[in-house]
Amino acid sequence: MKVTKVMTRKLITGSPEEGLREAFFKMKQNRIRHLPVVDGDMNLLGLVTDRNLRRPDWVDEAPDIAHVYYLDDNMTLGDVMTTDVIAVHTYDHVDKAARIMHENRFGAVPVLNKEERLDGMLSAVDLLVVLEDLLNEQRRMKKK
Repeated sequence: MKVTKVMTRKLITGSPEEGLREAFFKMKQNRIRHLPVVDGDMNLLGLVTDRNLRRPDWVDEAPDIAHVYYLDDNMTLGDVMTTDVIAVHTYDHVDKAARIMHENRFGAVPVLNKEERLDGMLSAVDLLVVLEDLLNEQRRMKKK
């Protein structure tokens, strides 16, 4: 089964210039935890998670340095996004994507098309739907 069959196609994205507070409320309103950061052509530039917004890595860069962090629009997604994003492709199989997510402890991965543009997101919730379908199918087969 290809990831395109189960991925989420309704994309909520951000731009590198978008303020953190604005992005936080966009994610909250749309009930998402992963926000792909793209340019105008849907090229994936980075990924921001709700965890990045709650406490960016630079806040805890050293135990002897204290940083104050406010969730406001003075900082942008470009300031906190992860840029070395591991993604899957539309032609990949679900088991490959699940393995990547499991090995890296990801809650979601971006799905890129052949042109390397963002085409969807595959989340752990999407994979749970696949698991549920497989278990239901197995139950139906046992009843026959």
